[in-house]
Amino acid sequence: MTATIPGLTQGTWTIDPVHSEVTASIRHLGVSKVRASFAEFSGAVTVAEDGAPAVVAEIAVGSIDTKNEARDTHVKSADFFDVATYPTASFRSTGVQKDGDDYIVSGDFTLHGVTKPIELRLEFGGVAQNPQTGGSVAGFSATTTIGRSDFGISAAPGLLGEKVAIELDIEAALA
Repeated sequence: MTATIPGLTQGTWTIDPVHSEVTASIRHLGVSKVRASFAEFSGAVTVAEDGAPAVVAEIAVGSIDTKNEARDTHVKSADFFDVATYPTASFRSTGVQKDGDDYIVSGDFTLHGVTKPIELRLEFGGVAQNPQTGGSVAGFSATTTIGRSDFGISAAPGLLGEKVAIELDIEAALA
C-alpha cells in the first residue's frame, strides 16, 4: 500500500523550477568529486482522493552545468549522455513507503535510453502558504545513487567513478 504524506492535500503539486534544484556528483580520478546542476526540469506530485501521491519528473540532460564549458560539451556528446539521441531523463513513481520520519519513493528512472527501478530517499519539508500568491507550496528533499554503467554510460577506466549521487531540492505549488 502506498503511504500518504500528512499535510499534502489532494490535487496536482507542480514543481517550481525557480525555487528548486537538481544536482549530481561523481568521483573524478578517484580523488575528488565533480558536481553538476541541471537548469531545465519539470514535474508534478499528484495526490489522489485517497491521499496516495504519485510523482512524474523530467530533466533536460542537455541543460547540465559543471561550471566548465569544455567538460559540459564533452558530457553532452555521444561519449557520455548523447543528448542528441537521449535529450531527457525521466522518473515515474511506482510507490511511496514510510521509512521512519522520511519516505522511500520507488519508481522507474530512464536515462540514456535505459529504464531501471530506483529508490529516492525523501524528506518532506512540509506545506506553507506563499504570501505572494496566497497558494499552498510543499517542500521535498530527495537523494539517490545510481550506477553510471547501469544506464549504458561508459568512461575511460579510472576517469569517472561508477556511482552518481543525485540530489533534488523541490518546491511544488498546488495547482
